[in-house]
Amino acid sequence: MHLAYPAVLAALLFCVGLYGVLARRNAILVLMSVELMLNAVNLNLVAFDVWLRDGLHAGQALTLFTIAIAAAEIGIGLAIVLMVYRNRGTSDVDRLRDTAEGPDDGTDEAAAAAKKAEATA
Repeated sequence: MHLAYPAVLAALLFCVGLYGVLARRNAILVLMSVELMLNAVNLNLVAFDVWLRDGLHAGQALTLFTIAIAAAEIGIGLAIVLMVYRNRGTSDVDRLRDTAEGPDDGTDEAAAAAKKAEATA
């Protein structure tokens, strides 16, 4: 087996995943792009394991470990995204500043202080 075919395919998959992480705004699509990048790494691990004819099959064992970690990551990541969507009403990564912050109502502190002073006067 030639090593170039799976290596080129893995590079293309990784590039598509990287584009998805950098260009997408939806958190679920970002998670899918990360999974695509992990699958490209898995493809490289298995291809190099077959090419090197490793007796211990370390590449395949590491691939199984990576798949298990990726499954846990996507489960926890999807739960976090769903929780943020329920609380904020959006899964747009650009609009989410911090999960500890409250929703931005478009007013700054000076305007809020002026409204408070008006209300007490």
